[in-house]
Amino acid sequence: MFDIAFSEIVIIAVVALIVIGPEKLPKTARTLGHLFGRLQRYVSDVKADINREIELDELRKLQQEVQTAAKGIETSISSAVRDVETGARAVESDLNTAALPVAPPAPVADMLPLSTPPPDVASAAPAPTVPPAAPAPASAIAPPATAAPAEPARQAALPGFERG
Repeated sequence: MFDIAFSEIVIIAVVALIVIGPEKLPKTARTLGHLFGRLQRYVSDVKADINREIELDELRKLQQEVQTAAKGIETSISSAVRDVETGARAVESDLNTAALPVAPPAPVADMLPLSTPPPDVASAAPAPTVPPAAPAPASAIAPPATAAPAEPARQAALPGFERG
C-alpha cells in the first residue's frame, strides 16, 4: 500500500513520543491499530463485493449465451420434427393412395392363346382355327358389391402424428 521503510517508522514513533507523551502513547497506538484494522477490513469487503459483482456479471453473460444456444437448438429440433412429420404424412398419403382398389384383370377370353403360332404368309398350309371362347360368367368379371368399400382403406395414423 504505502512504501514506508523501517527508518521512517522509527522517526514517526520518536515524533509521536515527543508530541503525545509517554502516558498517552500506548492508548493512542492501540486506537490507531484498531482504526487501521477496520480500514483493512473495509477495503477487503469492498474488493470482495467488486469481485462478486464481476463474477455475477460474467455468470449473467454465460446464462444469456446458454439460453441463446438452447433456443437455437430448440428451433433446429422443432424444424427437424416438422420435416419428419411432413415426410411421414407424405408417406402416409402415398400409402393411402396406393391402397385404392385396383381394376379387376381382363377376362381370359380376351387374351390370345399362347399355343397358336403366329400366321405365316409364306406358308401354304392353312392356319388352324381356334373356336371362340365362351363368355365368362358375370360373377368372374366384376367383384361382388360387398367387396368394394365405399371409401378407400386408410392406413392408421402413426403414433404422435394424429391429425387435428
